[in-house]
Amino acid sequence: MGVSIPVPVSGAALRAGVLEAVVFGGHLLLYPTGIRSEKPAGTGGKDLGRPPVLLLHGFSDNRSVFVLLRRTLAADGRRHVETYNYSPFTVDLRVTARHLARRVEELCERTGQERVDLVGHSLGGLVGRYYVQCLGGDARVRTLVTLGSPHSGTRVAPFMDAHPLVRQIRPGSAVIAELRAPAPGCGTRCVAFWSEFDELMDPTETARIEHPDLHAENVQVTGIGHLALAAHPAVMAAVRRTLDGPAPAALPSLGDTASVA
Repeated sequence: MGVSIPVPVSGAALRAGVLEAVVFGGHLLLYPTGIRSEKPAGTGGKDLGRPPVLLLHGFSDNRSVFVLLRRTLAADGRRHVETYNYSPFTVDLRVTARHLARRVEELCERTGQERVDLVGHSLGGLVGRYYVQCLGGDARVRTLVTLGSPHSGTRVAPFMDAHPLVRQIRPGSAVIAELRAPAPGCGTRCVAFWSEFDELMDPTETARIEHPDLHAENVQVTGIGHLALAAHPAVMAAVRRTLDGPAPAALPSLGDTASVA
C-alpha cells in the first residue's frame, strides 16, 4: 500500500540539500548530549492510553537525533516515549535486534503494557524490522515506523564495505535475504517513510517495505533528505498520527516547504 502527499516545491533538490545541511549542523551540536544512554523511567502506574514508544537511531548515531520527534510524540501526555542507544561498535544487526528484544521485554514489564510501538531512523528501522519479522517481535510490537531505512539494501558508499555492519545492509546480504523470506502471520503494522532526496538510500525506493506477508504502508516524502526525516515538522506530525491509530499517514498540504506522499 502506498500513500502520497504532494506539496508544491520549487527547486526541490536544492531546498532539500539546504535543509539537510541545516539539520546536520544542528545535530552536530546536539550529538554529545545523546552519547550517554537514557535512564529508563516508569509511568508511575498510570495507564497513558497508548502503547509506549521506543525510538531507535541509525548507524554511528545516538538518541540525540530524536530530540524533536520525542517531544512531538509525548506532547499530549498520553504516550510514554523512550530512546534506545545501541553500541556504536555494533558489527552485527542481528545481535542488536536480540538486544532490542530484551529491551522491549523490560519496557513492557516496567510500564505494564503488553505491546509497544517502535520508530526507527535509518539502520534503526531495519533493526526493528528484523526483530519483528525474524525474532517473533510482532507479538510485542503493535506498529513499526521506519524513517529512511534500507529495507532492500543500499549501494551507497561502497568504500565502507570493510565494516561488517555496512556489508549487512547491501542488497545481496544474508540479512536482506532473511527479510525477504516468508513471514506468514506477522501481526505488526509497518509504515515506511521514504524520500526521493534521501542521499543514503541507493536506490531511494529501497526505503519502501515490499513484502507480501507484511501489513505495510509506504509514505513518500518529497523535498527533504535523510537526516530531516527524523526532524521535519510535517513528518513528525505524520508519525504521531500513524501511532494514534490505523488511519493512513497522509499529510495535509505543506505549502512550498516539503511534502509527504
